[in-house]
Amino acid sequence: MSIAAQGEAPTRAPLPPWTARQLTALLAQRGHAWLLAGPSGLGQYSLALEMVRAWLCNEPTGQGACGICGSCHAIDVRTHADLCVLMPETVMLDLGWPLSEKAQSDIDDKKRKASKEIRVEAMRDAVEFSQRTSARGRGKAVLIFPAERMNNVTANALLKTLEEPPGDVKFVLASEAAHQLLPTIRSRCLGHNMVWPGGDESLNWLQAQGLAPEPAQTLLKAAGGRPDDALLFAQSGRDPKSWAALPRAIQRGDVSLVKDWTPMQTIDALHKLCHDLLALKTGAQPRFFDAADLPKTSVASPVAPLTQWARALTAATRTMEHPFNPGLMQEALVNQAQHAINAS
Repeated sequence: MSIAAQGEAPTRAPLPPWTARQLTALLAQRGHAWLLAGPSGLGQYSLALEMVRAWLCNEPTGQGACGICGSCHAIDVRTHADLCVLMPETVMLDLGWPLSEKAQSDIDDKKRKASKEIRVEAMRDAVEFSQRTSARGRGKAVLIFPAERMNNVTANALLKTLEEPPGDVKFVLASEAAHQLLPTIRSRCLGHNMVWPGGDESLNWLQAQGLAPEPAQTLLKAAGGRPDDALLFAQSGRDPKSWAALPRAIQRGDVSLVKDWTPMQTIDALHKLCHDLLALKTGAQPRFFDAADLPKTSVASPVAPLTQWARALTAATRTMEHPFNPGLMQEALVNQAQHAINAS
């Protein structure tokens, strides 16, 4: 698998403290295959990349890679001969990893679109890569993210190599939905559940990224306590103030607040609103919104409209990447939500 790239190394931001602690703990352990598991927003990709960086570094420490040797630089500019990165092509492009020459040519020539799954052809290239001799003499590494994007054919192509890796090759699989992986894949890896940082530590880190205290707190709650997702919200260009206003706007059927959001952002927000309204119905505390910002609901009123809405949102998640008219889709989602809220 070709991972050649051109250009200067990107600036590396310091790891969040909770990720750095996990890195130190994992590097102190032995194993040739790791599965980093947890929901989105907890830093699986960053931790996986730092693990392979340390494995391949010329002068590693117990805390990770040195950051200045030739190996570290080669990873920074995406040209390391002993690192194979397996991702959906769409994710590789988003994260700055180059595609193989053939894949890039096919996409450039419009023979096909970039894949949203990890292709079996890429996996076969990775298996062949694992059988080659290390170019730098520090062994080889394979990073797979998000691992749940392997279909059954792709995952089965990995199984034998994962169980009996040839030579000095290590694997790290990072997943935001590890339950979707084949049990045979999970059983061949040492598991690590990503650590949830404390609220104060997350807020301090978000403020260090340039967020003011109040928006940082709002976005951290909107992200369900996941700091990476909170930062992505901030970087999306959406106004943090829109989050508190969202429930009442949806109750009124006002589409204007989400008209510039992507379908994924809209469905995610509506899922969270539905969750919190169901929580209130059962006497629990809302997780993503402040209770004062939510529409008033009675415990005695029917719960069926909300549960039906939740099922409809799950169905919408499976089709949100289809080429629908964005405006019409937003209107349909908001109308559906307005009906469910006002009927409950």
